[in-house]
Amino acid sequence: MNIDNLAAEIIDEIIEIRRYLHQNPELGQNEFNTMETICSFLDKCGIEYKKNVADTGVVALIMGKTTRKVIGVRADIDALPIKEESNVDFPSINENVMHACGHDIHTAVLLGLAKLLKLMENNLNGTVKLFFQPAEETIGGAERMIKEGCLENPNVDAVLGLHVNPDIEVGKIGIRYGKMFAASDMITITVSGVQTHGAYPHDGIDPIVISSNIVMALQTLVSRNISPCNSAVFTVGSIHAGTSGNIIPETAKMNCISRTLDSKTRKFLQRRVVEIAENIAKSYRGKADVNIVESYGPLINDDSMVDLVKEAAIESIGIDNIIVLEEPFLGTEDFSYFAAAKKACFFNLGVRNEDKGCIYPIHSNKFVADEDSISIGIRVFLNSILKFFE
Repeated sequence: MNIDNLAAEIIDEIIEIRRYLHQNPELGQNEFNTMETICSFLDKCGIEYKKNVADTGVVALIMGKTTRKVIGVRADIDALPIKEESNVDFPSINENVMHACGHDIHTAVLLGLAKLLKLMENNLNGTVKLFFQPAEETIGGAERMIKEGCLENPNVDAVLGLHVNPDIEVGKIGIRYGKMFAASDMITITVSGVQTHGAYPHDGIDPIVISSNIVMALQTLVSRNISPCNSAVFTVGSIHAGTSGNIIPETAKMNCISRTLDSKTRKFLQRRVVEIAENIAKSYRGKADVNIVESYGPLINDDSMVDLVKEAAIESIGIDNIIVLEEPFLGTEDFSYFAAAKKACFFNLGVRNEDKGCIYPIHSNKFVADEDSISIGIRVFLNSILKFFE
């Protein structure tokens, strides 16, 4: 079967579904219509699936001739709380909700892939599981899908995923070896002192002074604790303390965020935040309590899987259309849970086209993706799966 010809035959139907999804975006944990739309398409294709995984997700199964090799492919399906102001002919009809991150493109790619795989199932030397994942933008869906068994029965050996990138021209993809996306931790530091009148500071313990010293010391976390060859970000985004200029308050609270690219650096930074905050507070006779809430982990690609996708993409779109990304992203992506559990490759799908006005960044209310990218995504995924089965 000629992959390019097959993709061309189904692309109009897939674009129509993508436009419906774009017009009917749903926020994380509320993707009920999106889930039913996915299931309806899978029914029409005769594809086996399980819905309501992680509440609103879907896991589809395409059995080839064997389960000797099993590969998973993931697309996130949720939208963002943004009022759309793009120039597309099919804008969101759900007020203040928009597919501003391209998850409608991701879903369309996976549905097109599903249809082609079903047509080829009798010739597949392995089995494919498709993960339509909810809530990437909110509470996360990948970890919950894994806990509910999406990587089991049959057991998955590797996972593929992609994300649109409006900085990459349509027709191209971006790949990266190793570290690709950062881990994120939300950190709250509560500094306790002793309240007193501003005229008698010696009778109290000033949490604002303590917090100020902690903030300055935290600026050395990256510059003096992390190797210049590594990357990390630590930000104190807000400080709240006091109610009046003549009262030293009892407490001060700081809200911070850190971004790190591997688990070792992540744990080191967490430990140093606690050490700095607690010891500075103690030196001023106060107390600091540090609360760390871990968000998504680092997304680290498996080099062998990146090689596989690169080889597949060379055959699909040509070597000149493959960009090897030199730097990781300090943003987060909950595909990281799949990449931590199995060998994985996550790559960027170019959607930029200046002639069509596809120039705005993701999460912008003007974001537009070139739909020609959908066929590229389908073909690269399909060729990668066939190579994996070889």
